[in-house]
Amino acid sequence: MRRLGLTQQEAAKRMGITQPKVSDMMRGDFSNLSERKLMDCLNRLGYDIEIKVKPAADPVGHLMLDIA
Repeated sequence: MRRLGLTQQEAAKRMGITQPKVSDMMRGDFSNLSERKLMDCLNRLGYDIEIKVKPAADPVGHLMLDIA
Protein backbone atom coordinates (compact mmCIF):
# COMPACT_ATOMS: atom_id res chain seq x y z
CA MET A 1 0.00 0.00 0.00
CA ARG A 2 2.73 2.44 0.96
CA ARG A 3 4.89 1.38 -2.00
CA LEU A 4 2.00 2.19 -4.34
CA GLY A 5 1.14 5.43 -2.54
CA LEU A 6 -2.44 4.31 -1.89
CA THR A 7 -4.77 5.68 0.76
CA GLN A 8 -6.53 3.14 2.94
CA GLN A 9 -9.72 3.68 0.95
CA GLU A 10 -7.93 3.16 -2.39
CA ALA A 11 -6.18 0.06 -1.08
CA ALA A 12 -9.45 -1.33 0.27
CA LYS A 13 -11.11 -0.95 -3.12
CA ARG A 14 -8.18 -2.56 -4.91
CA MET A 15 -8.03 -5.46 -2.43
CA GLY A 16 -11.79 -5.99 -2.32
CA ILE A 17 -12.10 -5.44 1.43
CA THR A 18 -13.42 -2.65 3.64
CA GLN A 19 -11.34 0.33 4.78
CA PRO A 20 -11.67 -0.69 8.47
CA LYS A 21 -10.05 -4.06 7.60
CA VAL A 22 -7.18 -2.19 5.91
CA SER A 23 -6.82 -0.09 9.06
CA ASP A 24 -6.71 -3.30 11.14
CA MET A 25 -4.00 -4.74 8.88
CA MET A 26 -1.94 -1.55 9.14
CA ARG A 27 -2.01 -2.00 12.91
CA GLY A 28 -0.92 -5.65 12.59
CA ASP A 29 -4.35 -7.16 13.30
CA PHE A 30 -5.03 -9.91 10.75
CA SER A 31 -7.55 -11.80 12.90
CA ASN A 32 -10.49 -10.96 10.63
CA LEU A 33 -8.80 -12.16 7.41
CA SER A 34 -8.25 -15.75 6.32
CA GLU A 35 -4.89 -16.75 4.90
CA ARG A 36 -6.52 -17.11 1.48
CA LYS A 37 -8.02 -13.60 1.60
CA LEU A 38 -4.69 -12.15 2.71
CA MET A 39 -2.96 -13.84 -0.25
CA ASP A 40 -5.64 -12.45 -2.57
CA CYS A 41 -5.06 -8.95 -1.14
CA LEU A 42 -1.31 -9.25 -1.75
CA ASN A 43 -1.90 -10.42 -5.34
CA ARG A 44 -4.17 -7.46 -5.96
CA LEU A 45 -1.44 -5.14 -4.68
CA GLY A 46 1.02 -6.59 -7.20
CA TYR A 47 2.78 -9.30 -5.21
CA ASP A 48 3.47 -12.86 -6.32
CA ILE A 49 3.13 -15.53 -3.64
CA GLU A 50 5.22 -18.69 -3.66
CA ILE A 51 4.66 -21.51 -1.19
CA LYS A 52 7.40 -24.12 -1.02
CA VAL A 53 7.01 -27.33 0.99
CA LYS A 54 10.03 -29.52 1.73
CA PRO A 55 10.97 -32.14 4.30
CA ALA A 56 12.07 -30.68 7.63
CA ALA A 57 15.57 -31.25 8.99
CA ASP A 58 14.12 -31.50 12.51
CA PRO A 59 11.30 -33.78 13.72
CA VAL A 60 8.97 -30.76 13.75
CA GLY A 61 8.91 -28.39 10.79
CA HIS A 62 9.17 -24.60 10.84
CA LEU A 63 7.25 -21.84 9.10
CA MET A 64 9.34 -19.14 7.41
CA LEU A 65 8.06 -16.00 5.71
CA ASP A 66 10.37 -14.07 3.40
CA ILE A 67 9.16 -10.69 2.17
CA ALA A 68 11.24 -9.13 -0.56
